[in-house]
Amino acid sequence: MQQKRSAFLYILLWAVQLLVAALFLLSGVMKLGYPITKLAALYPWTGQVSAAFVRLMGVVDLAGGLGLLLPSLLRIKPSLTVWAAIGIVILMASAIVFHVSRGEQSVTGFNVVVALLAAVVAWGRYRKYPVTPRAQCI
Repeated sequence: MQQKRSAFLYILLWAVQLLVAALFLLSGVMKLGYPITKLAALYPWTGQVSAAFVRLMGVVDLAGGLGLLLPSLLRIKPSLTVWAAIGIVILMASAIVFHVSRGEQSVTGFNVVVALLAAVVAWGRYRKYPVTPRAQCI
């Protein structure tokens, strides 16, 4: 029974990690590649800040998504996955402050959920199921 529970949690952790990574990769591609006018129709704040800020957030989102996946998948410095997840939690906390300061409290629920999911990844990869680094060849 314990082994089934353990396997379920292991798979669930990977699923959450993949979900959050996919979300950030998609968001990064959109913020980097879509015209600002198209983005502003989806996310009004993107039309009310500088284009450079939106593009910078695209780079940050891509880095977060890649950081959640690549170190664990390649097993090269997998502890970076934990740091990427912590960075996403901080980014989502900053997004909540940003939206509240603009009177957009109604959109912060999404940020809270993403922050919680990223915190689960950080905890899971640090405490419960850390990925072991690949053995180095000499």
